[in-house]
Amino acid sequence: MSWRYRANATLEGLTGYTLKRRLRKEPPKPPPPPKIPLELQRLPGDEVRPPVDPAHDRLLREPVFLLSSVRSGSTLLRVMLNSHSRVHSPIETHFRRMSVGLGTDPVRQAMELLGHTHSDIEHLVWDRLLHRELARSGKPILAEKTPSNVFAWRRIATCWPDARFVFLLRHPMSIVQSWHEADPVKRPMEEAVPRTMAYMTYLEEARTHLEGLTVRYESLVADPEAELRRLCLFLGVEFEPAMLTYGKQDHGGFVKGIGDWRDKIRTGTVVAGRPLPTPDDIPADLHDICRQWDYLP
Repeated sequence: MSWRYRANATLEGLTGYTLKRRLRKEPPKPPPPPKIPLELQRLPGDEVRPPVDPAHDRLLREPVFLLSSVRSGSTLLRVMLNSHSRVHSPIETHFRRMSVGLGTDPVRQAMELLGHTHSDIEHLVWDRLLHRELARSGKPILAEKTPSNVFAWRRIATCWPDARFVFLLRHPMSIVQSWHEADPVKRPMEEAVPRTMAYMTYLEEARTHLEGLTVRYESLVADPEAELRRLCLFLGVEFEPAMLTYGKQDHGGFVKGIGDWRDKIRTGTVVAGRPLPTPDDIPADLHDICRQWDYLP
């Protein structure tokens, strides 16, 4: 009989308690990370690349993409273009947000054996959607203008190697003010510069790397016919006076979230823009982009 046993027996007789060694417990293992559903997983080795077989992979030919920041007058330019008999410019489609889910192993195996990357399949869907819009319009030229496309300009240019680009500029401080005024409660002025600068930065990046035509909002509202004639020349179509009276045609409605919705665009005619900010009105964070766009010396 060991001394530990005798000591424990004596303790139990005197107090009713015994001593036991506490077993060391292993720390609990962290739970495994949640498994990503198969339909949310990209195919292995995904690659953004031009169409492998352009003649069959793309229905759209020479689509036009209007790249701009938010609050730059892109809805005005859209409805002017859409008033042309040969140009269809639909509401903002946000097509780049469309993704494809491949939720079973057989479909994933099939796509890989057919030679498609995950991005290839999404490009086919994007192209089909926009081509359907164009075909239903009965017009030959598509012009798409979702402002957030600036964040995906590389992928858009890769998806449609024959795409044409129009860059719409506006005074950066006017963009900031307009963004804030569109919803002063939910869009406080202190957030206006960083939120809009993201768009402007990517727009300038696209303008630096892609060929295209630059249009200024201030010129568009000051002399719309001259700017539209220049734009029509770029698109290879004749100018049509109906582009100046866009309110006489149906353009799909003006709905918040997919374009401008405020009173000015609903007038159906071009309204003069706001006075340009003075240099003293421009915060330091906007100085570089103002110089790049020739709004500051």
